[in-house]
Amino acid sequence: MQRLYDFLRRHPMWVDGTWAVVLLGMSLVGGVAGGYGSPALAVPLTLLLCLVIALRRRMPEKMLLLGTAVGVAQLITDVEIGPADFALLVIVYTVAAEGARWASRFALGAGLCAAPLAQMRWPNDQTSVAGNIVLTVFMTVPFALAWVLGDSIRTRRAYFAQLEERAARLEKEREAQSKVAVAAERARIARELHDVVAHNVSVMVVQADGAAYVLDAAPDQAKKALETISSTGRQALAEMRRLLGVLRTGEHQEAGEYVPQPDVRQIEDLVEQCRGSGLPVDFKVEGTPRPLPSGVELTAYRIVQEALTNTRKHGGPNAGASVRLVYFDDGLGLLVEDDGKGAPHELYEEGGFDGQGHGLIGMRERVGMVGGTLDAGPRPGGGFRISALLPLKPAH
Repeated sequence: MQRLYDFLRRHPMWVDGTWAVVLLGMSLVGGVAGGYGSPALAVPLTLLLCLVIALRRRMPEKMLLLGTAVGVAQLITDVEIGPADFALLVIVYTVAAEGARWASRFALGAGLCAAPLAQMRWPNDQTSVAGNIVLTVFMTVPFALAWVLGDSIRTRRAYFAQLEERAARLEKEREAQSKVAVAAERARIARELHDVVAHNVSVMVVQADGAAYVLDAAPDQAKKALETISSTGRQALAEMRRLLGVLRTGEHQEAGEYVPQPDVRQIEDLVEQCRGSGLPVDFKVEGTPRPLPSGVELTAYRIVQEALTNTRKHGGPNAGASVRLVYFDDGLGLLVEDDGKGAPHELYEEGGFDGQGHGLIGMRERVGMVGGTLDAGPRPGGGFRISALLPLKPAH
């Protein structure tokens, strides 16, 4: 039955054609043969009404006009109402459900006028005036109900179409939001990779140059430098594994393979690593240390890491740096300064000294994500200063 139902839904013209044939047979047997008018006139009109049924879905407005013309012809030629006139009721419903608005209004008016005109043309002499009025109302009700049912179907279809359009629009919005989220995640990973690679590779390069310089004269110092390179490389690989692990799909990684995100407590280790690579760093914490939101802690760590990396790369051989962490009641303050020769401030704003990094742009993005403020620029007398204030609650 379901296959038959699906077939009929795919071929509505076949259904209408079948009903038209059935209606034609009923009309020829019960109407024309029963003396409802001259066969020379009744048969062509009946065929036209059956045609209205057959083509009602393909051309609803034209079939409405054709049905109206046939009804008027019946009144003029005195061909009384027969089974084929059921097509007028069907076309009223069809136009109300699928036709144009003007056709729907026209069908309602014509349907309400059909019964009174038919009663006036073929009154029942054996019924009183009141009886004829009641009969007229009774014959008008089916046309009104057909139009109301068709209009309700039209409203329901419009409602479902609106729901489908809304669902499609929401799906597109979800896809767009998903793309935005993916882009934001890629930008975050790019920032993380920049900070990890720029800092650790810079340390490894400095240590490698130092080891090559003292390899023959001071093997112990060269060995210590190689150990620093090894530990720095392992640290960089661990952080890169954590960052790139989220991009793997279909693979279940053990939680132990990923290291936690850096926090404020690891800034001291970062400072020690810089000192071990030959960069003097003065580190001081003011206020009472306390747990902070993970986003604030990661931002603070990355800002210090980026600032010290740039000092090591561009501050010159005798540059030194200082790092200050200040715990306020409502946030965390950062101050990173160096006394090196530095580089033009424009290079920071253009995305980093290597021309492909993030520089101050990346710092500002990080600070902006937690609702903080960043102030950076050259120091009077030389060097560079980076000052940031990270609130505990993001600004709205």
